[in-house]
Formats: sequence, structure tokens, C-alpha cells
Amino acid sequence: MSSATSSVARVAYLASDIIVDSQPTLPSTSQFAKEYSSLSATSSRRPTILSVPLGGDPGSTLLRNGSAAGLISFTSSAAAQTVIRLVLDAAELSSLPLVLHLAVKNDLSEVLLLHSAIPFFLVSRTPQQAHDNSLLASRLARTEKKAVVHVFYDAKNDPVEVIPESEVQHFLLSEKLASTNGVNGHNGTNEHNGHAISANGTNGLNGHPSIIVSPGSELFKLYERAALSTVVRIRRACLPLSVHGPSEPHTVIFGLGDIPSVDIDGVSIVSLSLLTPLPSRILDVIPPSASRVIILEQLQRWNTKWTPLYLELVNIIHQREVEQQPHIQSVYFSDPAQIPIAILKLLQTAPSSAPIQLGSTSTSSNLSLEVPHIPKHESSYTKILSHIFGERLEVSNSPDLVLKQGAIATSPEFALGRVRGQLDQRNELIRSVRKLLEVKDISPELHKLCSQWVLVKDDDAKSRSVGNELVTVLESSKFSSPIIDRILALRAHFPTRSRWIIGSDAWSYDLGASGLHHAIASGLNINILIIDTLPYTSRNSADPHRRKQDAGLYAMNHGDVYVASVAVYSSYAQVLQAVMEADKHKGPSVVLAYLPYQNEDAPALEVLKETKLAVDAGYWPLYRWDPVKEAQGKEPFTLDSDAVKNDLQQFLDRQNHLSQLVRSKPELATELVSSLGENVKEARRKKAQQAYDDLVVSLDAPPLVVLYASDGGTAEKFAKRLANRGKARGLSTSIGTIDSMCIDTLSQEEYVAFVTSVAGQGEPPQNGRTLFKALNAAALRGEKPFSKLRYSVFALGDSHYWPRPEDAHYYNKPGKDLDARLEQLGGERFADIGLGDDQDADGPDTGYKVWEPLVWKTFGVDNIEVKEAEPDPITNEHIKAASGYLRGTIAEGLEDTSTGALDPSDTQLTKFHGIYQQDDRDIRDERQAQGVEPAYSFMIRVRTPGGVCTPEQWLQMDRIADEHGNGTFKITTRATFQFHGVIKQHLKPSIQEINKVLLDTLAACGDVNRNVICSAIPSLSRLHAQVYNFAKLVSAHLLPRTTAYHEIWLDKKMVAGEAVKDFEPLYGEFYLPRKFKIAVAVPPTNDVDVFANDLGFIAIVDEQGELAGFNVTIGGGMGVTHGNKKTYPRVADVIGFCTVHQGPIVAEKIMLTQRDNGNRADRKNARLKYTIDRMGLEAFKAEVESRLGYPLAPARPYTFDRNIDDFGWSTGDDGRHHVMLFIENGRIQDEPDRDFKTGLREIAKIHKGTFRLTANQHISVSEISTEDVPEIKRILAKYKLDNLNHTGLRLSSSACVAFPTCGLAMAESERYLPVLIDKVEKICEENGLRNDSIVMRMTGCPNGCARPYVAEVAFVGKAPGSYSMLLGGGYYGQRLNKIYRETVSEPEILAILKPMIKRYALERNEGEHFGDFVIRAGYIALTTSGKEWYEGMGGEGQYREAAAA
Repeated sequence: MSSATSSVARVAYLASDIIVDSQPTLPSTSQFAKEYSSLSATSSRRPTILSVPLGGDPGSTLLRNGSAAGLISFTSSAAAQTVIRLVLDAAELSSLPLVLHLAVKNDLSEVLLLHSAIPFFLVSRTPQQAHDNSLLASRLARTEKKAVVHVFYDAKNDPVEVIPESEVQHFLLSEKLASTNGVNGHNGTNEHNGHAISANGTNGLNGHPSIIVSPGSELFKLYERAALSTVVRIRRACLPLSVHGPSEPHTVIFGLGDIPSVDIDGVSIVSLSLLTPLPSRILDVIPPSASRVIILEQLQRWNTKWTPLYLELVNIIHQREVEQQPHIQSVYFSDPAQIPIAILKLLQTAPSSAPIQLGSTSTSSNLSLEVPHIPKHESSYTKILSHIFGERLEVSNSPDLVLKQGAIATSPEFALGRVRGQLDQRNELIRSVRKLLEVKDISPELHKLCSQWVLVKDDDAKSRSVGNELVTVLESSKFSSPIIDRILALRAHFPTRSRWIIGSDAWSYDLGASGLHHAIASGLNINILIIDTLPYTSRNSADPHRRKQDAGLYAMNHGDVYVASVAVYSSYAQVLQAVMEADKHKGPSVVLAYLPYQNEDAPALEVLKETKLAVDAGYWPLYRWDPVKEAQGKEPFTLDSDAVKNDLQQFLDRQNHLSQLVRSKPELATELVSSLGENVKEARRKKAQQAYDDLVVSLDAPPLVVLYASDGGTAEKFAKRLANRGKARGLSTSIGTIDSMCIDTLSQEEYVAFVTSVAGQGEPPQNGRTLFKALNAAALRGEKPFSKLRYSVFALGDSHYWPRPEDAHYYNKPGKDLDARLEQLGGERFADIGLGDDQDADGPDTGYKVWEPLVWKTFGVDNIEVKEAEPDPITNEHIKAASGYLRGTIAEGLEDTSTGALDPSDTQLTKFHGIYQQDDRDIRDERQAQGVEPAYSFMIRVRTPGGVCTPEQWLQMDRIADEHGNGTFKITTRATFQFHGVIKQHLKPSIQEINKVLLDTLAACGDVNRNVICSAIPSLSRLHAQVYNFAKLVSAHLLPRTTAYHEIWLDKKMVAGEAVKDFEPLYGEFYLPRKFKIAVAVPPTNDVDVFANDLGFIAIVDEQGELAGFNVTIGGGMGVTHGNKKTYPRVADVIGFCTVHQGPIVAEKIMLTQRDNGNRADRKNARLKYTIDRMGLEAFKAEVESRLGYPLAPARPYTFDRNIDDFGWSTGDDGRHHVMLFIENGRIQDEPDRDFKTGLREIAKIHKGTFRLTANQHISVSEISTEDVPEIKRILAKYKLDNLNHTGLRLSSSACVAFPTCGLAMAESERYLPVLIDKVEKICEENGLRNDSIVMRMTGCPNGCARPYVAEVAFVGKAPGSYSMLLGGGYYGQRLNKIYRETVSEPEILAILKPMIKRYALERNEGEHFGDFVIRAGYIALTTSGKEWYEGMGGEGQYREAAAA
């Protein structure tokens, strides 16, 4: 069974070169588009498909593309505005090879507008007829180069006999057949190939004599020829009309529409399939016996008295003699079920000359109206408008107006007229109030209020309040005047309004027709918000001539229009600023708003990614254009896209909305690029010289090209080793990344060795993906470009990374795929593929040692004995030693404007300064495709010992995020601030501003002691003060002493020209082997996860409540490498007790023991946890005590019962108040309905206490005096910061940053965990666990920033959408969890957790936590130590991974 739509879509897809598909109103989706998508998966044909939104102008797209196409098809439902726009271009469309396929339901009112405008008009009632007429129309349009309208009904599903795909093009291109006297059996039979072709027998139609249709025009001859070719091919009749009934009827009914089969004595029914051209000899179907002709058309409404069909038939019938002319009557109907009874009634009544409507009339005034659907994503912008303007907001084309004013109320033209009327009425109100002021007899009070209102009439708040007072006085006034009556009639216009027209992106397709031009030219104080929903990744599938963004450029050229381009998912603050500026502008304002989504089900995360891609790639720049500033002599244009400011010239020249600005402002980016010419010349000169030198050396040597793809550097290391050893053997070798070659260049090489690792889920590394894609595409096309290429591949991977049998093919997949693909493309192996496995005894070296000799054997140099003097690899230890105490060439790199990055060695040093170099991984592929470097930016981490900051410091952090970062900042799991998106030239200003408020970034990262954290404990104020001071003391004691930080960032000069050298009394020139982390916990709350730190201090309180000292813990650490069992997490051991005064010295001696005994040869095994396990805990403790000169005292008793924060209000023992706020994953930002950043800024402006940052990424507003509590509560409520109505699961969750900024991330974390929790918490709520705390954490890689290995449930990223799942951690961080499943995706996570959580709810013991339960219930084994972490992984018993599978 097939529908007419699917049949028509199939023919259009197979017959057309270009298809233009009109989209319906949201949330509906095009039925044609669904069919095209399905066909693209099965058909070998690939027509170009262009989509046009409902409000767009299809005519311009058809005209632009039609002339170059053999056949262009337009598919759409018959919407009024679509047809009207086609009518406007009908004269030009008529001469194109075009078929307009229009689907109708029960109404031909709209499509009949095209009846006289297009040469051919076909109507199909059944799916089979729709299929056949689609073929006929396609043939007719293609061969005759004329447009055809094909209207079809889409209400039935019937069997359809379709033409095979392979025959469609042959049919369309076959020779034209000569026309006979008739077609399809008319006037006899068509004897082509001996077949008699007609319907219902060769003698005619249902016993009626064959229809004699004489070509009345040249158009009909063309139709006949195409119909004949179609009939010959499909062996079915294609009738221009069909007759049903007796041969001598008294009444003939001409039916146009979905007319049911009716048998009535004396009535003949003629169903029209060809409406244009209408044959002149149609008189033959009106026998002399007929005294009455009824023209029955399926129309719900018609604006003139007579329809085109009625007029044409009247004209034809009047050619008869007067005495033979029957009476002609026009009848409309909408419901086919009415026809049989209605015809009988008509026959019983006297003929009427006026048109008759069967059934209830259905005019535009009484059609049932529905409020248009507003896509849910668009509420992001409407909520912002409501939030800013409140009751001032008036959306002039609001869908709510439809019920009162009809469907036209949402059109821009109507809205503009409505605004003009409202503004005219307000001006009349102003004039009336001023006239009233001139009346002498009014009271002083009334005169005062009128004067006040005239003065404040444009004030947002006062115009309303004073206006209300004025209305009250006027209503109670005894003074009578027509002026007062008029003022009261216009009272609604007292408040000033913020008037907005909100439109779709279709507005800027046709500036004149859409109303945008009229609004811009009107000069009215109106704001227009145009929402663009085209995703960046789909931009190339859209019509390239329809650049919706050009509306902004058009508006700017008008000169007096405020213009802004915004994206709420990129910069919420910029949206607020632009909207408020637009409102203040006295004149038209146009705000282009980006909101990319394919459909309403698109998750917010997908919208965020698409927005980032568009904004950071320059496709959707964020800017504001204020003509008022230009009039003041200021720069009117403000670019708000930080990501493109550093590359402005390229940005202006790329595909963006401002390219034409270069013509009027050529000096705009001159200073940014003026110095590039000389640099390029010098670089080219050096490159040419190097190429010449290489040529001279290699004249007689066989060449070897070594290409590598590497994300982590391992494959690059092996590639460089191969190239160096090749040179040592006399070979001419060159080396580069795989993506440095294209297919054409590679095809000219003779010998190429490829070295590649694996990224993500069996994907090639980033610097090899472009060539990989090109090779796959060439293979699909069947090309063989590598006839002269000889190659070999060495692949690096981890055979245990994907443990499940179904995932085993991901092991070394890029290398294996590359090896096979090169062979498929004609290449010849000179050595079999080599496989390096991390699980081998020597890691990848085991496989490499087998593969490398095969390479030398190919070149005949395998017997040459070479003592390779290979340089030692440059390690972090070399970089630190040569850095001049952390200076390196950082200062010089900051001055280099030719790149947004720093030197790789300097990026290792900047970590010690609290800075990580990153790039935006969401747009990394896009940047590479554009041929530009990655979108480099930097992360800055602040050092805040104890996690405490003042309101002044908070406000400074807030400003830095806006002025130098990406507008947000993050509270980290080390209880400090972290900024992202800081570009290189903003690094120094950012750090200087941090230092201005007595904070710094020194030692926030790097191989030193990092930020010392301590418990927040808001209820124990005096104890917190003591442990906080202790944390600061330890942090200061272990701080590096280098002056490099102050020289580079704070412009402090070196003393006496380097005569006085730096000296590091604790660290020395090599610093530590790896990072060192310290935490201070206060029982019973382990909110800092003290056992996950290298060094921990557990506060011990004496009987008087005083801080007596600390139990000391050592050896905690989270970092792991996937698949490398030499790495593992570890929880710390308690080794003794020390007093408060001993604490800093104990910390020093433990750190120095690690400094001197840590593994500097292998950074993956360099943390303190490995040193302790290698030396033994007692031996390490003895070494520490030896350095101390005294033994540590025995550890004292303590108890922990949780590691989550205590949310809500509490009062300290000093009487001051604290409130712990839930900040999901620590991200401080403004977003719709959650303006947390603004709210915290408002609190900081009035707060007199402190802010405490927690290691769980939340914030405590602390030390609030009693008199300030109400105001703090008011602000919290206003910005919804006091909302703690979350599940226990969400309140106990935590995630690291991961994508898009973290260079180590393998999967999403911060952006995905809330989405996952949405689904898991539903499971919890179903089982009555809404308020039960389950500690769930997620990281994007195995390095463990969010401390996942001590969570009850954890997910560690392995590849996009793929995670390791861990179970069984201790509720208060005292026990490691264990890997339960090595690889899971979201459906598997939910399938595992649903029965597990249900069982936990039913079977848990009193007070038993989830992590304890899964061990007792047998899901996972208990982890007793880090070394044993891998034992029992994969589940226990029936829950083991293999058993479960």
C-alpha cells in the first residue's frame, strides 16, 4: 500500500535534477522530505534537494536553479502563502522545465489560483493516478520546457504499480512519439505494438462511446504526445477526463475534485484530470439530450462569483446553437460524502443562476482557527524578552492574537500595521494630555499629574505609575470635557511599551514581500527579532543564494536602524545587552538571533554545539551596530565574537554576514595583518633554501616519506624514530602528518610508511582524518590513483581497550583500515602491516621491532650496521631543567601575534603559572577544513587556598570572565576558580587583574604542590577559621619561590641584570616528578575527599572543641590510563598524627621524599601513590620520619559519614549565617530561568562576609550577619539560587569540564551528566528514592579530575558516547570503586541501573548506601587496595560482563 505523497516523491526524486521542497509549519515536518531521506539510502540517484521554509519565497529558488536543470520539481502542501508566492513568479516559471507537485486535502481553493498562470494543470484523485500523472508531468515538462502543475489528493493508501527506477530516466529521455487521432483509446484504439489501450474496455468507458477529443490548441498537442509516451510505457490509461453514466443523459456534471462514484438515472458525471488546457471539443461529452450542466468543484471558499472552470465551460457551451444550450449551474462542495444526496436535491429543484454551496459554508471568517505552534526552543528568546521587559513587553504578532483577529494576525505586515496604529494612538494621547494642560478650569492636582506624565512618558516605570494615577483622578474628576473622554478611551497607551515583532528566518528571503523592508523603512520605534534555525552543519544543504544573515547587512545599509547578531547559547550576556540596546533605540531595530536545531526533539546540548560551531567558525558572528554612535562620531560597530577577533581579516573574507563591510571599512583590520607580508617572505625563503639543501643531499638516495597521525604524541615519536634511522642508513627521508598529503600528492610518491594510533571509537587521530575521508570517498567512486605507490603501515593501539568481543574490531582500526584502503586504491605493500600493542611486554616497541627491519629490507639497507646516535626524547624533566626556573620563552611567545598558541615546551611551563593551552574541539575539524590553525585559547586556574574569597575578589572574577574569558567561569573540584576561552593576548591582562585583588595563579597547576583545599563546615565557624588558616599556611610554605611569575605576568624586572639568580629551596630546578595535592578534612564531613589526595590532614578536635592537630594520610591519587594496568587509583593510608604547628613541616618532608624518590622516567607512574607502593608504606614513612627527626604520633580516632555538601541555611557557632547553594557541576553562568552569574554578582555587591568554594563544585555564601539575611534571601529567590528542589542523586553529582576545551577529553562530561541524571533520577523516583543520596560522578577521560574512582557510581569517558562504568565506591570517599563494565553507552547504562536501583530500593538494609549494597548484593567485588583494583573487574557471578552478555 502506498500513499499518493510517497508515489509522487519517488517519481520526483528519480526524475528530477533539482528538487525544491517546501516545509510546513512547525512542529510538522515535510512528508516529502521523509521520502527523499528514505530514497537516498536505497537509490543510486542523487538529485540536489533544496528546502524552503513556509514563509520563504519558492519562486526565486525555482527561477535561480531551473534554467540549468533538465527537470526541476517543486513539492509542497497547498498552503495559501506558498501558492500566492508562486503566482507572483508564474510568468517566468512557465517557461522552465518545472513540475509543481501540490498535495491537497479537501480543498482546491488555493491551487486553482495557478489555473490560468501555468501552461498545464493536472489533477490526480488516487495514488495510482498520482504516480502516472507525475510521470506524465515530468515527461511533459522535460521535453517541452514548460511548467506543469500537478495537484493530487493525499488521503488514501492504495496499491500502486510503480515504474522501476532503472527505467525512469530512459522514459524521460526517449524520443517523442507522433500524435494519433486520439490518445488512450479516444476515437478508437491506439494500435501501438498491437495493443488496444483504454479504460474499462476498448469500446469506451463504462459503455459510453469513446471520447472524441480534438486538439484545440498547440498546448493540447504537446500534452497528447507526452500522454502517449506515458501510456506506452506504463500500459495504463492517462485520461484528460473520464465519463461515467448513460450515453444520453438529461444532466451532465463536470466534477473537479474528490468526487465519489455515483449512479443516478439520467446523470452523466465527467471527472476532469486535465484542467489546463481544456479541450475545446469537450462539447462532445455534452450530448443534445442534456438540458442541464452542473459544474461541481471542491472549494471551501472563492473570492469572486464565478470560478475559472465555470467561465471556460460557459464560453465553450455558448458556441452551440442557442436552442441547444443547456442551463449551466455552478456548485461548490467540501465534503465528498455530501455529493449523492446533494445531487438528488439539486435535480429536484429548479435551476438557479447563482452559485450554490453544498453543506455549511466555509469562508475565511468562520474557519476554525488554531493558535500557531511556537517551537519550544524559541522560548529561549521569548523568556529573555519577558524577563527584561516584564509587563512592558508587547509581541505585536503574538500567536495569541489569532483567535481574536484571525490567522493574518501573525503576519509581519499585519503586525507592522498594528504597531503603526498603536503609535498613532499614543501620539494622539500625548496631544490630548497637552491640550488638557491648556484648559484653565482643571484642578491643580490634575494639572500636576498631566505635567508629570508628559515629562516621564518615555520612562519605562514612571509612565505606567503616573499614568495610572492620572486615570484615577480623571475618572473621579467632576470636570467634564471631550478631551478627558478621549484620554480615557486611550488609557491603554499611558505606559511605554517595548514592541517586538518576532519572525522566522524566512523574513530575509524576500525583504520586500516579508514586511522586513517595510519595517526598516517605516522609521517606527519597532523591534524585530528574526530567529535563524539552520544548523551550522546543515548550512551546505541550504540554498546558497538564501543568506538569511544578509538581513543584518541590509538593515545596516539603511543607516538609521539598530542591528545586532546574537546567539543565546554562545553569549547570554550579549543577548541581554543587544535586546536592551535595541529597546532604547528610537527607531527600527533588527536583532538576528541564532537558534540552530533540526527539530523540536533536538537536545539543548546539540543546539549548544551547533551554536559554538557557527559562532567560533565565523559563520554567525556576534556583533552590534548602533547608528546613534556613528552620529556621535564614535565607532558604531562592535564585534562580540571573541573567537574571531584575533583573525578578523579572514573572518571578514569568509562565509559570514559582514563580508561587504570590507568595501566601506577597508582599514578595519589593517593593523592586524600589516606585518604578515615580511614574515611570510622570510618563511618562504627559509623553506626554499631547506628544499634546495634536501634536494642536493638526496639526488642519489631512494626516497622514503614517513607520514603519521597522532593525538598523544606516541605515533609521532615512532615516526620520527623511523625517519631518523632512515637518514642514518643513507636514505632520503621526509616526515609529516598524514593530513599534510592529499590524494594527488600521495599518488606521486613511490615509498611511504604510515604510522598511526587510534582516537576515540576506532577513529583516526585528528591530524589524519582529512586524508582518511578522502581515501574512503575515492574508494566509493571506484578510483585507483595509487598505481605507483608502495606503502607499509605501522599501527598503534591497545588490545584490551575494547574488551567486549563485539568491540574487538576497534583495536588498531585506523591502521588496518588504512592498509586495506590503500590496497583497494591500487597501492602495493612493501611490508606487511605492523601492530603495536600497549599490552605487549615492551608496549608498542614489541611490534615495532618486528616491523622496522622489513622496511630496511625493502630498501636494501637492512645489512648496514648503523650505530644510531638517536637523541634522547625531550621530556618534561628536560624542559623544567632548561626553563630558567619556569621562564622558558613564555614572554617571547606572548609577543608573537602570528599564532594564537605558545611553543609546545612553553605550554608545559605555563601549567606552573596556572595556565593550560587548549583549543575548541567542537570546531577543530571545521578549522582544519578551512586551512587555519585550531581555535586556540587558554584555561586559567586561580590559587585560592582553603577555597575562601571575598566579595571584592568574586566581583573581579566575574568581570574577568566577561572581559577576557567566554563569559562564564567554573568552580573546580579543587575549590577554586577556572576561566576558559581566554585568548593569548588576554592572558597577561587577566592574570594582572587576578593579582590586583590579592589572588594569583602560581602553582595552581604543574609539578608542584597545588591549591590546598579544606572543608567548608559552615556550622563550625571557629574551627573553620583554624583549618582555613592552616591550609593557607601550608600553601604558602610549599609555594615555589621563582620570580619568573612576577616578571612575565606582572612586569617586575629581574634584579641587577640577572646577577641575582633564582633559587628553589624546596623544589630545585627539576621541581616534583608530578603534581602534588593536599586536602584538609574536618570529620564527620569528608567534603574534600581527603583519601583521594597525595597528602591529607584529618582534623582532630579535643574535648574542649579546640583543634588539637591532624591525622596524616598519604598516597591517594585518581589518575589512570585506560588499558594500562601499571596505572591505578589509590586511596590514602593514615600514617600517624601531628600537631597544628608540625603540619607544614610534615607536609614539606613528605613532599621532599616524593621529590627525591618519585619516578621521573615515566610520568604515568610518577605520582606519590606509585612511589609508596614501590618503596612500601613503612619504608616511605620511615624516610619521612628520618627527615623530620622525630616519629609521628599514633593516629587518633575519627569518623566520617558523608562527602557531600550540606545545602541550605545554617548558623555558625558565632551567630553568623551561611547558605550552601547548589551549582550544577560548578558552572557559573547566566542561562534562561537561571541567571546564577548575575545573582551571585548582586549578592557580592552587598555581601559583607565571604564566599566559600567547595571541592564538590558548590558555593557557600558565608558569614552573613542577621540583619542582612532578608536581603540575601530576596536576591537568592529572585535569581532562583535558593532552589534546592533536586533529587538526592543530582545534589550528589559532579563532573569535570571535558569537551569542548579539555585537550585530554575522550567523551562529554559536564555537558552530558545533567542529561543522564535527568533519566536516572526518573528511575530513582519510580522506586521512592528521590531524596536518597547516591554519589554519581563523571569524567571525560581517566585522569580523574572529578574523583570518579571513589564515587558510588562513576562513568569515565573512553570515546564519544562511550564510558567505563564503575560501582562500589564508599559513600564518604573511604573506598575505591571498581570497573563493572568496560564500555557502555547510554541505553546500556539505563538498562543496567534500572533493575539495580529497584533492587536497592527493595532490599537495602537500614542506612545502607548504594555503594555498599552493590558489593553485598554481589554485583561487584570489594576493592581493598589500589594494586588490586583490576582484580574482579567486570562484575561478580551472574553479573559478570561475559555472563550478562
